[in-house]
Amino acid sequence: MDELILKYGLNPNQKPARICREGGLPLTVRNGRPGAINLLDALNGWQLVTEMKRITGRCAAASFKHVSPAGAAVAPAVTGQSAVPAAAGAEFPNQNKSNKHSALCEAYIRARGGDPMSSFGDFIALSDICDVDTAAVIRREVSDGIIAPGYEPGALDILQKKRGGEYCVLEIDREYEPDPIERRDVFGITFEQGRNSLQIDRSLLSNIVSNNKTLPESAVEDLLLAQAILKYTQSNSVCYVLDGQAIGIGAGQQSRIHCTRLAGDKADRWWLRRHPNVLELSFAKGVSGPDRNNAIDLYLGGEPFDTGVFIVPPKPLTDVERASWLEKLSGVALGSDAFFPFSDNIERAHRSGVKYIAQPGGSKRDADVIEACDKYGMVMCMTGVRLFHH
Repeated sequence: MDELILKYGLNPNQKPARICREGGLPLTVRNGRPGAINLLDALNGWQLVTEMKRITGRCAAASFKHVSPAGAAVAPAVTGQSAVPAAAGAEFPNQNKSNKHSALCEAYIRARGGDPMSSFGDFIALSDICDVDTAAVIRREVSDGIIAPGYEPGALDILQKKRGGEYCVLEIDREYEPDPIERRDVFGITFEQGRNSLQIDRSLLSNIVSNNKTLPESAVEDLLLAQAILKYTQSNSVCYVLDGQAIGIGAGQQSRIHCTRLAGDKADRWWLRRHPNVLELSFAKGVSGPDRNNAIDLYLGGEPFDTGVFIVPPKPLTDVERASWLEKLSGVALGSDAFFPFSDNIERAHRSGVKYIAQPGGSKRDADVIEACDKYGMVMCMTGVRLFHH
């Protein structure tokens, strides 16, 4: 049996810790020493980006925190030409915006930019061999580690120097296929179940139950990406996607409406980061990327912020400015890992520009949910498939 001794388990007091597998492990540690959470994030993230690339045919990246994606995205169909307006320096203040990036690098920039605060200290998953361009962006961000199917020599050199040489770099065998039965021990009891090998494809969207049945190709792709993201997000979960980028993920909530609200609030904040007032913010010299993100978040939340962060302290957005800008967010796709029990989820989704929805269906109030969709001209697909992940 092949084994890898870990730094520790879920917490530093949980030792000894290891992973092991009969027939050999499919991953190699190229740098650093991972802990259990690092590997849980890495393995879930790798599965996600693999599915996202299969769905779209484009490079994919995920930013994982505590076994759920903080962000996930594919590269734009045309490099450098996303249909969504960029957030200038708001998402990646350390990034040179004049540079053209590789498709893989753009995928990661978009993945981390979906929720830059939650991505602080992330574990990165890449669908393709990590190039120098992507490694150079990662070098400047606060991150705990990365998993990819390989590394260009220059990229590996960059990453091995990160965090004083302790940055965790994992290489996964892209040909690896796990056993169909998976096992987990909880409180000394072993659980066995079939691996969730559900294929995320267009057939999931064939049952359109709303009056509006117009589903453009861009929405098909976004809905399928939302389904893939939900498959690897702690339940209950809801995901908002736009132009191949997760813009709001609500994970691990006990109530469906709380998932929808949390993900919707994140989507709103993502869109507000593109407000002209935010793009014109001028930061004092030497202010770090994380401090800029924190300041922007406080500014958008109407909370007190350190005025010394800015060259010129900005005026808060008015309620009218905020509302008029949020009205411009449209064409968003939403996925839910289980049915909507009440139509309040649709009402909340509508406020964040949702136009397309994919959810399993099966609630006693499905008719009410469909009626709410029809009120706003939304397109709703009932997939018949639950995507719980724990």
